[in-house]
Amino acid sequence: MLLRWLVNNYLREAAQGKFQSVLAETLRGGSPHAAPSEERKEAGPPELAPPCDVAFIFSLGVEAGGLVDKLSGASATQCKTFIEHAGTLQGKELVIAESGVGADAAAAATAEVIKFHEPAWVVSAGFAGGLADGLHKGDFLMAEQVLNLKGERLEVGLKLSPEAIASTKRLHVGRLLTVENLISSPAEKKKLGELHQALACDMESFAVADTCRQLKTRFLSVRIISDGMEDRLPIEVERLMKQTTLGGKLGAAAKAVFSRPQSAADMWNLQDEALKASDRLARFLVSMLPQLVSAKN
Repeated sequence: MLLRWLVNNYLREAAQGKFQSVLAETLRGGSPHAAPSEERKEAGPPELAPPCDVAFIFSLGVEAGGLVDKLSGASATQCKTFIEHAGTLQGKELVIAESGVGADAAAAATAEVIKFHEPAWVVSAGFAGGLADGLHKGDFLMAEQVLNLKGERLEVGLKLSPEAIASTKRLHVGRLLTVENLISSPAEKKKLGELHQALACDMESFAVADTCRQLKTRFLSVRIISDGMEDRLPIEVERLMKQTTLGGKLGAAAKAVFSRPQSAADMWNLQDEALKASDRLARFLVSMLPQLVSAKN
């Protein structure tokens, strides 16, 4: 969860070549001016889109990228509130949506995908933060129940046998808590985990599950742990997280680089971790496809 936040707020700009150039200008003492963003052609899903086998709802491209790369005949569409990728994998029709962060964005994208594609299954996928001992970076969590901070709970449709769980390395099954904000403190993670008896947290799965309940569509949540309960970001990055403006972000970044040059390398290493986590999650999701498709009827 920490990793996803960092990539979304900083490394996404770096990947577009903006953060590096603006930071460099700031370090030289100039005034930062972000390059104008490219305009995307807005469109909607085709009105007569055929039903798909599985729809995956991710928040961000960095989470979805590993699975998108595996699609055959993929097409990307900028919809009103989300980006949609459609293609085939193992002979199955898949839709992958990048909804944006948060419950409202995830619910809106899920409703649109169900409306136009009528998937047999909807899977909420992406990164999650560990809330309990025993969950480490790179582990998987399949939620058997999703809940929110109000205590509302929803059951998940697909149940794995104890034998299947035991035979899959680093797989955990349990409760997934949907929160409203980034949880960065180990103490806060532990408190939430104990209070809600949850193994991990994200910011979207309950909203996706509730939309699926309303629209009578089967739901599943699969998450890869991007930070364990005791994991923390470097102190410089935590300071960056408190900034709300581009100028504040750049000032904090410049100060971090000057005071501890290694902090720049730390940020790039986190980006590399995100890409590896996305690829690892994609492989796990692909391994699940046969079971999902066989259980759709």
